[in-house]
Amino acid sequence: MYADYAYLIVALPVLAFLLCLFLGWHLPRGGGFITVLATFGALIVSLGIFSETYPSEIVHQSMPWFANFNVGILIDPLALVMLLMVSFVVTLIHIYGNGYMNGDPGAARYFAEAALFSAAMLGLVYADNLLQLFIFWELVGLCSYLLIGFWYRKPSAAAAAKKAFLTTRVGDVLFLAGIILLYNNLANLNLALKPGEYLLQFPVIYAHISQIAPDQLTLIALGLLGGAVGKSGQFPLHVWLPDAMEGPTTVSAMIHAATMVTAGVYLVARMFPLFYAAPHGLTAVAAVGAFTALFAATMGLTSFDIKRVLAFSTVSQLGFMMAGLGVGAAVGAVAVGVSMFHLIGHSFFKSLLFLCAGSVIHAVNTNDLREMGGVGKYMKWTMYTMLIGSLSLAGFPLFTGFFSKDEIIVIAYEYGTLINFLPYIFLVLAAVLTAIYTFRMWFSVFTGKERSNYAHHESPWVMLGPLVILAVFAFGFGWAAQDDFYSYLDSTFEDIDFVELSVIGGHAMLEGEHGAPAAEGEHGAVAAEGGHGAAAEGEAGGEEAHGEPWYIQILPIFVAIGGILLAGLFYWDKIKKFDPSQVTGEKDPIRKLLLKGYYQHEIMTGWFAETVVYGTALICNTIDIKLVDGWLNWLSALVLGFAQHVRKVQTGIVQNYVTALVLGVVVLVVVITLAKEVGLV
Repeated sequence: MYADYAYLIVALPVLAFLLCLFLGWHLPRGGGFITVLATFGALIVSLGIFSETYPSEIVHQSMPWFANFNVGILIDPLALVMLLMVSFVVTLIHIYGNGYMNGDPGAARYFAEAALFSAAMLGLVYADNLLQLFIFWELVGLCSYLLIGFWYRKPSAAAAAKKAFLTTRVGDVLFLAGIILLYNNLANLNLALKPGEYLLQFPVIYAHISQIAPDQLTLIALGLLGGAVGKSGQFPLHVWLPDAMEGPTTVSAMIHAATMVTAGVYLVARMFPLFYAAPHGLTAVAAVGAFTALFAATMGLTSFDIKRVLAFSTVSQLGFMMAGLGVGAAVGAVAVGVSMFHLIGHSFFKSLLFLCAGSVIHAVNTNDLREMGGVGKYMKWTMYTMLIGSLSLAGFPLFTGFFSKDEIIVIAYEYGTLINFLPYIFLVLAAVLTAIYTFRMWFSVFTGKERSNYAHHESPWVMLGPLVILAVFAFGFGWAAQDDFYSYLDSTFEDIDFVELSVIGGHAMLEGEHGAPAAEGEHGAVAAEGGHGAAAEGEAGGEEAHGEPWYIQILPIFVAIGGILLAGLFYWDKIKKFDPSQVTGEKDPIRKLLLKGYYQHEIMTGWFAETVVYGTALICNTIDIKLVDGWLNWLSALVLGFAQHVRKVQTGIVQNYVTALVLGVVVLVVVITLAKEVGLV
C-alpha cells in the first residue's frame, strides 16, 4: 500500500517549495509550517514502506525515459535507512527553523529553498539509476548555493556560496566523467537487457561489474570518488565546508548533518560492489578518508567560531565514514553497515550540536567562543542537550557515537593487520582530537565566568523541542539499534557474488564464517565478510569475529575519556590546572598554522587560482590574440591590401576597358608571334 505512494516522498517537498515560493509571503512565518508538514508526510510514507518491506523486501518502480535510460525508484535497506534519517532530521530542523527564522524578511524564500533542498536529497537517495541520482545530486548543489548565500547582501555569505558551488563542481565533473565511462563500458558489452532493465540502473550495474575490464573499473571508481570528495568535503575539496557557516544555522544543520555532505558517502556505499571490484579503489577511499579525519580535527582545535568548530568536526567525521567504507578492502561488505551506522548516528548528534549552537547564538548574539562563558546558568535545556551531543561526538561509552565511530576504528585495525596500519593510526589520533575540541567548545560556552553582556534567557520551545528529541536519539540510538541495523543493511548486497568481484579487485576469496566470503588480499591475509576480523581456516572457518586484542577493543574508551579530561584541565574552571597560554602563544608557529587552516586559502586562492590558473589563462589569452588571431589578422590584412590595389583597376569607364582589351589582344598576338619564331608553338 505505502509503496504505491513512494513518489510522495519527493512530491510533497516539491509541492511545499511551490507553495512557499508563491504564497509564503502572505502566510505566517513565511509558510514554514507547510515545509514541516511536507517532510513529515515524507517521513510517514517512509515509515509505512519500512513496515511493509522489513526485513528484506525492496520496492522497485521504473518507467522508460529515453534511449537506454529510465526514471525509477529503488527503496532497498540502504536507501530506506537514509530516507528515514533524512526525512526525520529535516522535519525537526524545519520545526526549529520556524522559531529561528521568525521575523526574517526572507523567511518565505528560505522555506521554499529548504523544501526544494529536502526534495533533492530524498530524490537522490531513492533513485534507481546513476543518471537520475546525478540529476538530483546537481539539484542539491544548486540548493546549497542558494541557502549558504541566503543572506546574499553580506559579501562573506555571497563569497561562501560561490566558493561552495565552484568547489563542488570540480568533483561533479569527475563524477560525470565516471558515469560516462561506466555507460560506455556497459554499452560496449551489448547486453541483452530484459524488459524493465536499463543501462545505469543499479541492479544492472551490479550484475555486470565482473564483465568490465579492471583498469576501466579503477578509472570509473576514481571518477565517482572525485564526486564524493567534492560533495562530502574530503581533502582537498573540503575548503568550502567551513565557509558554508555563513548561512543560517538551520542551513548548517541540514548541510553538515543530514543531507548534502552525506550524499558522497551514500554514493560510495551505493556503488560499493564497483569500488570493491576496482583494483585499489577502496584503498584510495580509505586513504582519503583517514587523512581527512585527522587533518580537519587539527583545525578544530584552534577555531574560535562555534559553528566553524562544528564544521571542521563534520569534515573529520565524514572522513571517518569514508575510511569506514575504504577498509572494506579488508573486511568486506560489512564495512557498508559500519559506515552507514556512523552516518545515521552522526546525523542525530551533529544536527543536535548545530541546533544547540544556533540556540546559543540566538541568545548571546555572537559566534565567538571567547565572548561566551557561563551561558549554562541561563540555558539549562540547551546546555544539557548539547552535552549529550558532545559526549556522543566524542565517543563516550554508551552514547551513539561510541557504538558507531569506535566500530570504524576497530575494523580499521583489522584493515591494518591485512594491508596498512596508517588509516588506523590517523583515526585514533583524530578521535583523541575530537574529544578535545568538542569539550573545549562545550566548556568555553557553558562554564566559567560571563565574558560579555548577553540576554539571560533560554530559547523558545519551538526551538528546544527538536533539541530534546535529537538528544534522545543521540544518546540511545547506538545501543538500541546497532545489531539490528547491521543485519538489516547486510541484506542490501546479499545477491552479489563478492567472491567473483574479489578476483577482479586482486583478492583471493575463501569461505568465511557462516559461509560468508572472506577476502584474502595481496598481502596474504584473510578477513571474513560476514564476521569481520575472523580468519578463515579452510571450510570450518577460524577465529570468532572481533578477535582483536582486548586493548584494541577498549582503546577507544580511553581515547574519549582521556580527551575529555584533557580538555577539562584547560577549559573547565572546576578542575582547570593549566592555562592554554602556557602551552601555546600568539607567536606559536603551529598554532598560527592551524588558525590559518594550513594556509589553504592562500595556497588554493592566492597562489593556485590567482597565480597558476589566472596566469595560465593570461598566457593562453596572449597566445590566442598574438599567435592564433595574429597570423589570421595578418593574412586577412595582406589580402585586403592587395584587393585595395586591384580594385583601382575597376574604374567603371567603358573606354578604359576597351583600351585594356585592345592592349591585351596586341600583347597576346605579339607573344604568339614570338613563340612561333623560336619554335615553341
